[in-house]
Amino acid sequence: MYRKEIEAYLDSHTREMVEDIFTLCRINSERTAPKEGMPYGEGPKKALDAALKMAEGYGFAVRNYDNYVGTADLNDKEKQLDILAHLDVVPAGEGWQETGPFEPVERDGRLYGRGTADDKGPAVAALYAMRAVKELGIPLKKNVRLIVGTDEECGSSDIEHYYKIEKEAPMTFSPDAEFPVINVEKGGLAAHFTGSFERSQEPARLVSLDAGIKINVVPAKAYAAVEGVSLQVMENMAAAVSAETGIRFTFACEGSLVKITAEGVNAHAAHPEGGNNALTGLLEYISRLPLGDCQLVRCLRGVLGLIPHGDLHGKALGIDMEDEISGRLTLAFSMLTVTEDRLEGHFDSRCPICSTKENVLLVVKEKLKSIGLVLHNEAMKPPHHVDGNGVFVQTLLKAYEDYTGREGKCLYTGGGTYVHELKNGVAFGAAMPGTDNHMHGADEFAILEELVISAKIFAQVIVDLCS
Repeated sequence: MYRKEIEAYLDSHTREMVEDIFTLCRINSERTAPKEGMPYGEGPKKALDAALKMAEGYGFAVRNYDNYVGTADLNDKEKQLDILAHLDVVPAGEGWQETGPFEPVERDGRLYGRGTADDKGPAVAALYAMRAVKELGIPLKKNVRLIVGTDEECGSSDIEHYYKIEKEAPMTFSPDAEFPVINVEKGGLAAHFTGSFERSQEPARLVSLDAGIKINVVPAKAYAAVEGVSLQVMENMAAAVSAETGIRFTFACEGSLVKITAEGVNAHAAHPEGGNNALTGLLEYISRLPLGDCQLVRCLRGVLGLIPHGDLHGKALGIDMEDEISGRLTLAFSMLTVTEDRLEGHFDSRCPICSTKENVLLVVKEKLKSIGLVLHNEAMKPPHHVDGNGVFVQTLLKAYEDYTGREGKCLYTGGGTYVHELKNGVAFGAAMPGTDNHMHGADEFAILEELVISAKIFAQVIVDLCS
């Protein structure tokens, strides 16, 4: 019902949609230090203001929830469907080739720029779905609300704030993943561990190590400084480790100090197989250098033994597990800072439904304790599961099948989305199966055709669920 009208409307408004996406993507909305009235800094607030102005310009009733979250309502009827998207982005990072991260461009059917896929592009697609239903005059008996938040990438405290004020709708989807429908999200352990050591008195020693920018990003670069080892020895060792790991090493000398840069490929921590971890590659390299024996070096070799390069499933840690509903556990060693007397690290493990505190957290705690480190976590994030046979999910799958001709089925993910804590929330779009948008990486992009089809699907879902 109304498919012909929906398709014609969105096809004729594609150029406007692109311009609105670019308006938001030109704003650097990385989280920064809070300021008065700006809980996540200036960038996220600026993006939120722009999105609400956009929605209000299209005739929607908007509300700003203390600069945490903004909403746009299609009508004033009974609450039925929430569409939950976000305007904040991960740090720009390095390695952009197609354009600058906040200089969006369209090229060969792709929209390049930070946020085009995650999640400003899908947020605008949802807005245009609502706009299509509104401007086509399609009658609805219930309301749909677009919710745009500004802290999804750093813990979703924005949504926590929102749901202290508002109740969740009977149905919620978030266009922050891929089609068809993700109704199962893994739980997780965002591990934080530390250790302290006596300073090494050895002439050949590790002075420092630093890697990672966020716990949910596989690091593309890692840095270390070593003293007392000749550059030739270090270069020879680098060639061997590079051949084994694919990590590239470069060096800079400052007197007796040699600074090392390890370069790999970043990826989202939920999909570590898409990257090549510079941190674990650097640890592999450091472990082979002829450094003097000391507590720190022994501990780092122990860390590498528990999380070796290429072990993406926690096998060495003793937590590798899998179930039919939610798949296999993944692990990304994402952050590590080492000085001469202290170590602090983080890894991101996405855990299947069969995981428990006993078979994951306590196991990790004991393994780290055995090498002199302390795990500070006392709890894990629980998994999320919505019935795939219910009316809500089946309606989403039917709309997806009708507009794409592809099979609709339920999926699981290791990536946590906005709906993880919602009783009846699923992830729905906006990327098609098999599309790698380089989310969280350089040259992030969205395929324009997929965003337009997503908007059509979202509009049909609004009609089907709210009429």
